[in-house]
Amino acid sequence: MAVFIINRLMQAAGAILVMSVLVFVALFLIGDPTAMMISPQATEAERDALRVAFGLDRPLWTQYASFLAHAASGDFGRSFLTGQPALQLILQRLPATLELVIVAMTLAVVVGVPLGILAGLRPKAVSSKAIMTGSILGFSLPNFWIGLMLILLFAVYLGVLPASGRGDTVAIGSLKLSVLTLDGWRHLALPALTLGLAKAALIIRVTRAATREILPMDYIKFARAKGLAPSRVLRVHLLKNIMIPIVTVTGLEFGQAVAFAVVTESVFSWPGMGKLLIDSIVTLDRPVVVAYLILVLGFLVVLNLLIDIAYMALDPSARETVKS
Repeated sequence: MAVFIINRLMQAAGAILVMSVLVFVALFLIGDPTAMMISPQATEAERDALRVAFGLDRPLWTQYASFLAHAASGDFGRSFLTGQPALQLILQRLPATLELVIVAMTLAVVVGVPLGILAGLRPKAVSSKAIMTGSILGFSLPNFWIGLMLILLFAVYLGVLPASGRGDTVAIGSLKLSVLTLDGWRHLALPALTLGLAKAALIIRVTRAATREILPMDYIKFARAKGLAPSRVLRVHLLKNIMIPIVTVTGLEFGQAVAFAVVTESVFSWPGMGKLLIDSIVTLDRPVVVAYLILVLGFLVVLNLLIDIAYMALDPSARETVKS
């Protein structure tokens, strides 16, 4: 197990290094950040002075080497626009993104797993066909369209929920949480529903497929032949064995949502990391973009490692594969 973890971390370090080079070069080629930071009426001398102040006058490889040396000690540089440390800006937005994703994924699991099992147990029933049709729509419709339709219905026509912002928050130490206030929940409802619907659609399909695969197994037939109650067969024998694909997909989708909840956060002006990324790309704020992508990639690596460990805990045969 230790060798497996070390190998994964070494692969992750290589991936992070390659990604940082690609992002650094891409942002260098896109344009000059000073154009976003200085008045169009500024003289070329003033622009040159700003480039020197931010180290943008040096060759690209020199800028990258300097960034890499500082990043190794946890210093990802300062935002070109605000002057704040890039890492601090990202961490300030992290609680809002985590709140949104946790609520959305909880909704997706609570809705998706029971509906997927129901569709798998009775595949020819009208209700099962309706569930699968709904999952296809949820999986196919783009997030921004779902978000706009929810805004139109609940914010414009009915006027019962706000269309943007985070609402009231409660501070716990340095964290500001909106899930601890009623107004925060009102602001969270629409973006969480938008993000959760697509995730629920995927979980429904995965759960249904796993249920259909497990039902013909001998141990299910044997449990039924022993006269066990259907609820016990479902809870002990079926649910336990379909958890492996559900845990894997849910974990991967959680990481994907944390990293790239950009569309949902932009539609609802939710002040999370995704919106910060979009704003930083538009303004060519290189330190923030690079720091964000490095941290997100590191998070995804750790999350995938945890998913693999959970997979091995649920499936003993996977441990033998790792040992071999």
